[in-house]
Amino acid sequence: MDFDKLSRVFRKTAIEAGTRIMEIYDADDFEVRAKSDDSPVTAADEAADALISAALAAAFPGTLIVTEEQAASHAESARDFIIVDPLDGTKEFIKRRGDFTVNIAYVEKGTPVRGVVYAPAKGRMFYTDATGASVEEAGALAPDAPGPVRPVHVTTPDNGALVVVASKSHRDQATDDYIGKYAVADMTGAGSSLKFCLVATGEADLYPRLGRTMEWDTAAGQAVLLGAGGHVVRFDDHSPLRYGKPGYENPFFIAHAPGVVLQAP
Repeated sequence: MDFDKLSRVFRKTAIEAGTRIMEIYDADDFEVRAKSDDSPVTAADEAADALISAALAAAFPGTLIVTEEQAASHAESARDFIIVDPLDGTKEFIKRRGDFTVNIAYVEKGTPVRGVVYAPAKGRMFYTDATGASVEEAGALAPDAPGPVRPVHVTTPDNGALVVVASKSHRDQATDDYIGKYAVADMTGAGSSLKFCLVATGEADLYPRLGRTMEWDTAAGQAVLLGAGGHVVRFDDHSPLRYGKPGYENPFFIAHAPGVVLQAP
């Protein structure tokens, strides 16, 4: 895979999809429907998916593209593939909270090695560059004119005063009980894959997820966190979270900065 091309195309495509999403987000009203699993979907999910799928298929012919909004792709598999959540955080989108993202990642031999996470309502974009290092881009975030970037890297945590990030929409007692095993100095909430990015930038140390997620929810965020020096491990045995699993469903997991002393389940 040409990683320089991959980074350029992922970045541009995410921004263009974000622009389309924001056109619908800023409209007076939009329809919300329920999918077969009762999760919500909007015109923004579908419009972004169509744009992203077409752009990636044109740029990387022959590469499997697995996307949340195309159920047929969930039955396919490959050693290396692109995986997409065109609008991660649909509930945040519907509630107009702004914590939603465009997620695009490339998985190689079970690990997401490149990715982009773009939060168009917040004007924040994180991605891996051609070398695999993670950056955050500032400026206008124009599709054809990359702006200045700054490297992002996890910080060294203080296990006596950790900063923990948790889901806004999927917080439960089991998560709170697990967080209670740590010495927590501060808690913060975020929607979508932004939680991975907060760990990647050192704004948080630990993100445990004790709930159902799919690989398209997490792959881009994991790529950004890995590129910033962080880790994402299974909750049960603390082994690396892998991709290309049957049905693309994840187990519970923990995203963290190196140096966090992980507690047993």
